[in-house]
Amino acid sequence: MACRTCRRQLALLGRQASIPLAESQNAAGSAPRQLVHPLVVDDSLRFNRQRQQRRTFGSTPRQPAPGVIQSARETIGKLFRKSAEPYRVVQATEDIYKTCAREALYTISHADMKAGTIPKTAEGEDLGEGKTMWHEEFKLPPTFSTWSQITMLHMYLIFARLRNLERESARSWQRQLVDHFFFDAEEKMDLMHGISSRGMRHRYLKDLFIQWRGVIAAYDEGVIKGDTVLAAAVWRNVFKARDDVDLRALAAVVSWMRLCLKMLDQISDEGLYSRAQVVFKWPAKNELMLVDKPVRELEGSSAQESPPAQKATA
Repeated sequence: MACRTCRRQLALLGRQASIPLAESQNAAGSAPRQLVHPLVVDDSLRFNRQRQQRRTFGSTPRQPAPGVIQSARETIGKLFRKSAEPYRVVQATEDIYKTCAREALYTISHADMKAGTIPKTAEGEDLGEGKTMWHEEFKLPPTFSTWSQITMLHMYLIFARLRNLERESARSWQRQLVDHFFFDAEEKMDLMHGISSRGMRHRYLKDLFIQWRGVIAAYDEGVIKGDTVLAAAVWRNVFKARDDVDLRALAAVVSWMRLCLKMLDQISDEGLYSRAQVVFKWPAKNELMLVDKPVRELEGSSAQESPPAQKATA
């Protein structure tokens, strides 16, 4: 249905179109009775036309008040923003996901893929090449498992911030972010690991979804109960419960997660569209300096408290 302003404009156009038609009909009906030359216009006829025009323009509706126009503009703006919101969320979540996914990015040689000579880990995973911080500083293998766990770790931090949004808005953001992840994961299975069977990929994706739900529950528990529980969750998921894990690296990851949650909490809801991924510019390896500082202090205090060694008597 057209709005009131549009209907008013249509009515004006209709009236303006009917004026020439009425004039032509009057002229055609009075043509046989004309006693003068057609170029000569009778004064009475001119007067009647002027009265008709005055009546026509006098019936033109008045312009709406400025407040009505402003209210209409605001209403149209709200409707436009509401209709454009899903597209903004898709673009924002795609940008955030790309930042999360490249943190532990790895590659697999095309020559090894064609020859079927991809190296394997002890667990049988395809071993690629990775030069990110997580591979070099934290000694994680460049595999699909490592990539998915590091990506889910970053996604969890975003998820925790999205819970502060309104319920429907938070669900929309989370749904789009998860969709980006699983689309990318399936593409890596097909193009990098040669899993051409869709059914097999879907089975792996189901297992990956179960891992994702477990990651959320484990990290939520750690954030609530303390750093010890959070470190245990990181150790199980990211470091695969290895016995030879570097405790410094484990503590640095926990400290980095706390810092990211704090920085994300300081970003406004509108700022999530463009600033959420900026938080991850601070790498987790920088937290090693914070972890090593109390260790050095403890070593110094323990050295001062230890009794001096007694000289052996002959």
